[in-house]
Amino acid sequence: MSSGPGVDAVVLVGGKGTRLRPLTLSAPKPMLPTAGVPFLAHLLSRIRAAGITHVVLGTSYRAEVFEEHFGDGAALGLEIDYVVEAEPLDTGGAIRNVFDRLRADDAVIFNGDILSGADLGALLSTHRDAGADVTLHLQRVADPSRFGSVPTDAAGRVTAFLEKTPDPPTDQINAGCYVFRRQVIERIPAGRRVSVERETFPGLLAAGAHVHGFVDDSYWLDVGTPEAFVRGSADLVRGLAPTAALPGATGDALLLDGADVAADAVVDGGSTVGRGAMVGAGARVTGSVLFDGAVVGPDAVVENSVLGAGASVGAGTVLRGVVLGDHAAVGAACELLDGARVWPDMLLPDGSVRFSSDV
Repeated sequence: MSSGPGVDAVVLVGGKGTRLRPLTLSAPKPMLPTAGVPFLAHLLSRIRAAGITHVVLGTSYRAEVFEEHFGDGAALGLEIDYVVEAEPLDTGGAIRNVFDRLRADDAVIFNGDILSGADLGALLSTHRDAGADVTLHLQRVADPSRFGSVPTDAAGRVTAFLEKTPDPPTDQINAGCYVFRRQVIERIPAGRRVSVERETFPGLLAAGAHVHGFVDDSYWLDVGTPEAFVRGSADLVRGLAPTAALPGATGDALLLDGADVAADAVVDGGSTVGRGAMVGAGARVTGSVLFDGAVVGPDAVVENSVLGAGASVGAGTVLRGVVLGDHAAVGAACELLDGARVWPDMLLPDGSVRFSSDV
């Protein structure tokens, strides 16, 4: 199988996903069910749609889970190689760590927890037309002060990499997707931690390399927090974020095989109801993700929340912005709000009230 249009894809999926605990206690973040399939499946579908067929996954935490699910990639029309980091290498080190598996002159590097609508074909064309050593996807955002910013000149060349500042000079931020010439990757120091933001990119600029910007304002979301994870899943279901991996039609809700929703229950806002999950009479589930086997009791309200596999919510309970770990159980007439997290297998008794706390 070829590597597509003279380019490899590298997906970095080695992080532990600590911001998404307790969900990531049982699965790496890129493997969490998102709009009915592992999050990574959506990115792989976009890579394949761009005509790229050779993918290298840079793994670390729970590395075996990826290969067990995706295998050699043939079912997706891909050829997938796996490279495991023995110890954390940061983004630059992780890129260097997969060098021996690369075949093409260029490699598109993806951060495995970014949901993006960027035109990958246009990104690659920009890189090649500019004759760049590295091309960065730069996203325009409404509030760049939350990020480091990356200004470019009139020709599109990157001029600096700036740290967070209250008054950034541009609305362009590093979107976590890059095209590298293969020989540039070879020059990254091997066998140690290397930050692309603090070491590789500034070093390339200082050495006079051509670092280019592909500026874009398409859909973009870092799904590293529970709030963003829920939003990303809902946006995929509603068709706001691009994917070719959705196991059903886009719409207000996605019900997977064996999901049981009472006739008078309301499931909307891009919610996903997993396989064998149940939503009881009079309940309302909005903008939420129910993993396989989760149960929402009668007249309960679940908004912008994630229920892990086999988790349950009692009758009349209200959850808003909550994460329940696998097989956690919340009793009847409870109220959990504002970022409360219940850890796997924990039981909250009837009438419990929790705000922004771990249980």
